[in-house]
Amino acid sequence: MPPRRANARMFGKLAVIAVGMFAFGYALVPIYQRICEFTGINILALSERQVPGNGVAGRDVQAPRNTQVDRSRTITVEFDANARGPWKFWPAQRSIQVHPGELATVMYEFENVQNRRMAAQAIPSYAPSQAAAHFNKLECFCFSQYTLEPGEKKQWPVVFVIDPRISRDVTTITLSYTFFEVGGRTPAAPATPVAQVRATPKAGT
Repeated sequence: MPPRRANARMFGKLAVIAVGMFAFGYALVPIYQRICEFTGINILALSERQVPGNGVAGRDVQAPRNTQVDRSRTITVEFDANARGPWKFWPAQRSIQVHPGELATVMYEFENVQNRRMAAQAIPSYAPSQAAAHFNKLECFCFSQYTLEPGEKKQWPVVFVIDPRISRDVTTITLSYTFFEVGGRTPAAPATPVAQVRATPKAGT
């Protein structure tokens, strides 16, 4: 086959492939819509609804309301901090009020006042004890060990949600952390964290 004819045939094949790819990309949108109609799932529509102020057909689309939040009741969550060693450890807030099912965040602050590097970790406890099964932490510094340089300060978040299935008798929960140096004896959790918190001045609440 002459080279010119072979080149023309190859060019024709490549042109057909290019047109086919363009047609396939153009057809993806209606294909996706048909799949969404069939399955009842529309990821793009969900993403748009999750962004407040995102205009669709000239309208503002609001984020969907979290139907898991029980707004019929409020639980007071108190925060306690116990340092086992020569360092400072305290919550940025002494207490907050949340609805069951509502996502909440509180910061804890730590300062190594020693002239040496240290590695430390925290262990949590709850009062009443039945709250432990319903206090779900999505992010917490108690999951890891931390190394701090002399004089270093750090802030760590605790992101949590209280399970709406918690008993309605529970109106106050105390989350208490004991911060200790890694390598030493692990301390026991405070026996009466509620009493300790309520005896602490509420400055900074």
